[in-house]
Amino acid sequence: MPHVITAFPRPAAAAIAAIGKYSTATIHEAQGKLGALDSRIKPVRQGLHVFGPALTAQCHIGDNLMIFEAINRAQPGDILVVSAGDNPEQGGFGDVLAAACVGRGIAGLVIDAGVRDGAGLRRSGFPVFSLGLSIKGTAKETLGTVGHPVTVGGELISPGDIIVGDDDGVVVVRQEPQALAVACQAREDAEAAMIEAFLRGEVDFGDRVGAMRAKGCTWDF
Repeated sequence: MPHVITAFPRPAAAAIAAIGKYSTATIHEAQGKLGALDSRIKPVRQGLHVFGPALTAQCHIGDNLMIFEAINRAQPGDILVVSAGDNPEQGGFGDVLAAACVGRGIAGLVIDAGVRDGAGLRRSGFPVFSLGLSIKGTAKETLGTVGHPVTVGGELISPGDIIVGDDDGVVVVRQEPQALAVACQAREDAEAAMIEAFLRGEVDFGDRVGAMRAKGCTWDF
């Protein structure tokens, strides 16, 4: 049923910031390999890193009407998360709507569809994560929802969920943010120490050989 929810709880700014400084890969691993959206959803340009609470919208395939209402209802810092039918062959968002998002202080867009005006989107600097570029426009006729849970990239996302996007893709936070931030930092510290050791030539992969042998691997020397 078409319906718009105009108010829902958003995480505290401190909780969002605590998570937002980490990469999507670190967050995904630190929360038990959970929350990664379909790898087809990628940024329209490299070098993006965006985070914020989700403002969700459901559009009918081939129609972008509810994106307009989502922009109307967004608060500064929100990330629009749009379910649009998992259709790369439609470009229902471009540089004009990106300008509207910038004007409203929206942090970014995640959509399971194509977008268009790639050059204009890149010039705008507005972070967009999509299934790619498509010149095919969409109708503005069919009602949907705003502020309801949606499924995008194989993940159920509720309004207010923390979303993080970067060069690798998009992840939704599935754990309590402060505890997850501690786990993320611990993982980054461990990986940094490992990289430094490897660069010094101290390459030690632990008991990988023993594990391989236990699985039946043999060697000829």
